[in-house]
Amino acid sequence: MSTLRFSQAVDLAVRHAMDEDDGVVVFGEDVPMIRRELLARFGPARVRPTPISESAFLGAAVGASLGGLRPIVEVQLVDFLTVGLSALVNEAAKVDTFSGGRWQAPMVVRATCGGGYGDGGQHEQALWGMLGGIPGLTVVVPSNPADAAGLMLSAIAHDGPVVFLEHKLLSDMWLEWMGGSRRKSVDFDLPASGIEGAVDDPPVPVPIGRATVLREGRDIALISLGVGVHRCLQAAQLLANDGVDAAVMDLRTVAPLDRTAITEMAESTGRVLAVDEDYTAGGLSGEIAVAACAGRPSVRFGRVTTESTIPYARDREEAGLPNVGRILDAVKPLLE
Repeated sequence: MSTLRFSQAVDLAVRHAMDEDDGVVVFGEDVPMIRRELLARFGPARVRPTPISESAFLGAAVGASLGGLRPIVEVQLVDFLTVGLSALVNEAAKVDTFSGGRWQAPMVVRATCGGGYGDGGQHEQALWGMLGGIPGLTVVVPSNPADAAGLMLSAIAHDGPVVFLEHKLLSDMWLEWMGGSRRKSVDFDLPASGIEGAVDDPPVPVPIGRATVLREGRDIALISLGVGVHRCLQAAQLLANDGVDAAVMDLRTVAPLDRTAITEMAESTGRVLAVDEDYTAGGLSGEIAVAACAGRPSVRFGRVTTESTIPYARDREEAGLPNVGRILDAVKPLLE
């Protein structure tokens, strides 16, 4: 077991998968530079650069997966997936159903997501709610290095397309590249417990579609994923100082969503707050609400989400994204 940073943990899982299976390949924009350790180990035939054309290399990944490979295709920002959605939504996600199970597209789309560092609404979206609503598409969002490594192993082994999202505030490498040295005057709210942690070597696979409870509580359940989990843990500690016993659940997977775990948590606390960095309308928080109220319609439900386009101005950005202050404000009416 080693202490690794978030991106290191993911790369460790990728390395082990590439050691075990020659069919695992990595490609995307600037990949030989970003994954230079993988390039040195596996060579340019398995770690390849691509042109700056998401539609082209996502389409290539679909073809490669149908041809017997297990590609890991890197898209620098989840926002840019919208450029190549046809390959992912209309081909990879549907080929299993359309072929009656005779064909699968075992590919992983690795992308960063999330805001909190000043790049605005074209570069800081979550979009996991939109992606998670597509039948045939699996979407995972880890919150710590051990889960990141374990979910990546499971994603590579999965016989279908998986979108693997890394929140940039958890990934020091991506944060430095996209929002670090050129913004030295900006104070980023980084959760230390998510950026670095103990990871088994080889990593232990984490089951896709299974949430985990990080903190038990009887008064209210705070349910989130990615960096939001750490905001919830911070809020739960502050609530404990006021005598409120808050549970914290890490969903880890958007699709398939662990509805059973959400329902059980709602039944045990009677109050649920979804903390979701995705958009309010049509997002993940609505699905959490359905699952929370499935077994107990009297459950009191609230949500803290991103309600509009993320602005560039850091003060407005911070006010609009789910943060500890907004979580605490949303808890109060649920406890009344």
